[in-house]
Amino acid sequence: MKRIATICAISGVLATSGSVHAQSSVTLYGLIDAGLMYTNNVSKSGSHGALVQATSGNINGSRFGMRGAEDLGGGLKAIFVLENGFNVQNGKLGQDGRMFGRQAYVGLSATQFGAVTLGRQYDSLVDFVAPLSATAGTFGDTGFAHPFDNDNLNHSVRINNAVKYTSVNYAGLTFGGMYAFSNNTSFAVNRAYSAGVSYAFGPLTAAAGYLQINGSTNTTSSSSGAVDIGESAANGSGGFNLGADVQRTVGAALNYKFGPAAVGFVYTHSQFQGTTSFGQTNVGNSGTMRFDNYELNAKYALTPAINLGIADTYTDGHVGNGSNTAYGSDPKWNQVNLQAVYLLSKRTDVYVEGMYQHVIGHNYVAFINTAGGASGTSNQVVATVGLRTRF
Repeated sequence: MKRIATICAISGVLATSGSVHAQSSVTLYGLIDAGLMYTNNVSKSGSHGALVQATSGNINGSRFGMRGAEDLGGGLKAIFVLENGFNVQNGKLGQDGRMFGRQAYVGLSATQFGAVTLGRQYDSLVDFVAPLSATAGTFGDTGFAHPFDNDNLNHSVRINNAVKYTSVNYAGLTFGGMYAFSNNTSFAVNRAYSAGVSYAFGPLTAAAGYLQINGSTNTTSSSSGAVDIGESAANGSGGFNLGADVQRTVGAALNYKFGPAAVGFVYTHSQFQGTTSFGQTNVGNSGTMRFDNYELNAKYALTPAINLGIADTYTDGHVGNGSNTAYGSDPKWNQVNLQAVYLLSKRTDVYVEGMYQHVIGHNYVAFINTAGGASGTSNQVVATVGLRTRF
């Protein structure tokens, strides 16, 4: 009897232990951002004029997703995320009609060492530098993108076929890296890699990152490689529709918090070699472009329910070695953004935004991200009002 009782007790312990190790969770989540936008000058179908439109994702792209984790024991977990983007005004999928176009990955996470994930993911500039920029999801995000999202801080281009490592937090220090395969017999064509690091010490946070994409010229949604440059154009997002033999972007950011306020500075340098065109400009088959973005931003919690934000980005561009001489070689952009958010609850808010962009350069016109189209002049103004809810 004692032996039987012992066996039963051990079996019970093992069963309990197995159930603990097998604990898993799946969370459904989402965000809906809808509003109205006024743009003072838009060129469409050969005409110029003001545009008033009902929009989706004025700040944050509307999305629906699920994330899950399974406890494998010993501090190890299996994790996954599947997330789509959609237009709340017409119900269509975003990211060129992908079912899980925003994110789709699976991986392993260890308590002591960090996580390794595989699938469609964000690069390290988005992971480490963007959170300190006005392009952060907690700030202006979509409308505050730098011209053509040339540094991808607004993740106009997501990375396919990616293997990514993200460390745990070591006393304020986090770091990570990513490599994305071309899935092509030409191994180096349309591949990407990036790395980033962030350090938080009291009210000060600093971050830096690097992204390189090789051989993305003329890639589309049907391309098998690491990126789909045509994706942003297919969505009408206003992100950079730009392929190149080599794209390199490096960025760094600082953020300092004091009381209810926070101020930040972001610098990014983007260089494109072997480009064909961007926006309205044909730069020729051997074109080179570079963009230096300088951003100052600040946020202030006026009350627990009212948050204010401001950002100013100056972009110094250079377009060279192209076959089209109709456009100036050194365009410059300046964009000023204002934001006010009123919290109705922890999950729901209303917001008002204003954006102004001015561009200098022969034949260049202003083009604010999500404005609905390029301006017919060197200036463009956008005003938005919207509602966001999260679940």
